[in-house]
Amino acid sequence: MAKVVQTPQRFTHEEWTRSNLTKYANAEVERQAAERLVDESKRYADETEKRTEKTQRDVSKKFQQRLDDIRYWKKELDDKLEGITTEVDNLLAFQNRVEKALEATDEPLHIAQRCLANREQRLGIDLVHDDAQKELIKEVETIEGVRALLKRTLDQTGEQVRLNRKSKYRLEKDLKDKFQAQSIDEYLENLKNNSSGLQFKDGVAKIDPNSVTPDEWQDFSNENIESAERERQSSVELRSLVDGILQSTANDMQKQCGEVNLAFTKRIAETKDTKGKLEDHLNKVLSQIREMEENISQLKKSIADKEQPLKLAQTRLNTRTERPNVELCRDTVQYRLIEEVSEIETSVAGLQHRLDQSQNSLKGLVRNQLELEEDIEVKANTIFVDEVECMGMRKSINIEKF
Repeated sequence: MAKVVQTPQRFTHEEWTRSNLTKYANAEVERQAAERLVDESKRYADETEKRTEKTQRDVSKKFQQRLDDIRYWKKELDDKLEGITTEVDNLLAFQNRVEKALEATDEPLHIAQRCLANREQRLGIDLVHDDAQKELIKEVETIEGVRALLKRTLDQTGEQVRLNRKSKYRLEKDLKDKFQAQSIDEYLENLKNNSSGLQFKDGVAKIDPNSVTPDEWQDFSNENIESAERERQSSVELRSLVDGILQSTANDMQKQCGEVNLAFTKRIAETKDTKGKLEDHLNKVLSQIREMEENISQLKKSIADKEQPLKLAQTRLNTRTERPNVELCRDTVQYRLIEEVSEIETSVAGLQHRLDQSQNSLKGLVRNQLELEEDIEVKANTIFVDEVECMGMRKSINIEKF
């Protein structure tokens, strides 16, 4: 079958001309639109460049302001840290003083208690509740009161040291964080558009939900500073209080120690004086005993001396009864002999009475001697206890200012 050949479409000259004009017009419109877009793009690019530069300048300014704020608070924190650190050291020194003061009460308390125990070794009537005993008991009570106060002070000081260290730690932690933040922001402030290591980080343009506001950030450091200042002030006041306590407790102990020593001195002097008087009386009694013993011997001799005269008188009377008859006369000799016997017997009775009295007196003197000797031994024991044992120990007491 024969192939059919189609004849191309034919256009008129007018159509051709119109087509060309249409293309000219479309091209001009597109060119003008493109030209406007190019102009707008250049203008927008310039605007964005300027805005970006302005924004970067503003960001740099904000970095500077932020760094100024960090530096300001760093200085405030650093100043307060220096103050609280110094105060921690000062309070620790006072704590050490309190500990040493507490240790320093051990020996005086031990000595006072030993003195009380030693004084229980006094004998008889000398086991008296005298002024020295009263002052010793008061000294023990004073020292125990001082120890209780120092222990409470030590606990209070330890707690304040803990609070000071807590504030110091918070300041150090805050400072450490600010050093890190300053380092980060200083590094970022110095970054330029042509700095190496710049990378795209998608999703970072957001606010961290865990972040805080500038006011909260400032309040946090301000609270750390104010808290540290409060603790520092409390610590300073406590040091002043502790210093007063140390002085007053040392004064109280010194004063009471002096009172005890004074009471001992008076009591020892009184006991020595009494012992001396007792010894004087003992010497007098011993002398009187010797005199009484001589008196008894003399009385016995006197009684013995009357035996022969009495025998003689009685023998004469008895022999005269042998006179015979009327010679048994009641003459003056008889009467005088009878008187002589009566006189001698009366003398012997009187001498015997005085001998009995002298012997009883001698017994009384001997009893008195024994009592005096015993009491002198008691006083000697008391002087040994008070002067040698107690005061000997008390010389080692050295209560200085704590």
